[in-house]
Amino acid sequence: MPIHDWTRVDAGIFHNFHHAWIFEIKRALNRGILPADYYAMAEQVAGGLGPELLTLQRNDGGAVRDPLGRESGGGGVAFADAPPRVAFHVVDEPGWYARKADAVLIHHISDHRVVAVIEIVSPGNKSSRSALQAFVRKAHELISGGVHLLVVDLFPPGTRDPEGIHPVIWDRDSSPAFQFDPTKPLTSVGYLCGDLPQAFIEPLSVGGELKPMPLFLTPETYVLVPLEASYEAAFESVPEFWRDRLQ
Repeated sequence: MPIHDWTRVDAGIFHNFHHAWIFEIKRALNRGILPADYYAMAEQVAGGLGPELLTLQRNDGGAVRDPLGRESGGGGVAFADAPPRVAFHVVDEPGWYARKADAVLIHHISDHRVVAVIEIVSPGNKSSRSALQAFVRKAHELISGGVHLLVVDLFPPGTRDPEGIHPVIWDRDSSPAFQFDPTKPLTSVGYLCGDLPQAFIEPLSVGGELKPMPLFLTPETYVLVPLEASYEAAFESVPEFWRDRLQ
C-alpha cells in the first residue's frame, strides 16, 4: 500500500490512524518477530516521557549484561552478518554523547528494562518550535540513555525541519553522509546505541512504499519492523469516508 498524503486530512484523523498503527506494530512484534525474552507495550510511561511503543526485556531471561547494562546475545538478526539495507548509514564521529551530556537515563516503571522505542511523528510534534524541541530532547534522552530508537515521520518538512526529522535529531553538520532528497522528503530512521551512535535512514515519499526498518535490541542485534503490513492493516480501521479522501 502506498504512503498516503496525511496533510489532506486534519490532525485528528491521523491521530486515530496513529493509534491503530501502533497497535498493529505491537501485535506483529509480539507474534514472533521479537525473541522470546522481549515484548512490546504501547504507550507506557518511562522516565516521565510518553513514547509511542516500548520494547522491553524481561529481567528473568538470564541474559548476560556488561557494566553498562547491555546484554550480550538475545536473538534477532546479527548486525555483523546482515547489516540493515537502507539508503543511508551514518556512523557518528566522537563527540555526539558529549554534545548531549545533559541527557538522563530512562527507566521503566516496572522491573523490566526498556531497550528500544518506536516513535511515529504526529502533526503536533512539529506544530511549534517548542513542540519539536520537546520531541528532539526526548530522542536525545533515549539515545544517550542507551535506548535504541526507531522514528517514522510521514509529514513533509517545514521551516523547523527543512531537511526532515533526522538532521534535527542528529545535528546536520555531524552527518555529511546523509543527503536530503526533496523527491523523498519523508523519513524512517533507526538509531543504534553503542560506543558510537549510528543511524540507518530510509527516505520516503507520498505514494511510495514503507520498507521494513531495523529496531535494535542490542548493539549487535536487531529485528525488522513490518511497517508496510502494519500500516495497511491500520488503514483498514480508518472510516471509509476518510479513506476515500486520502486515496
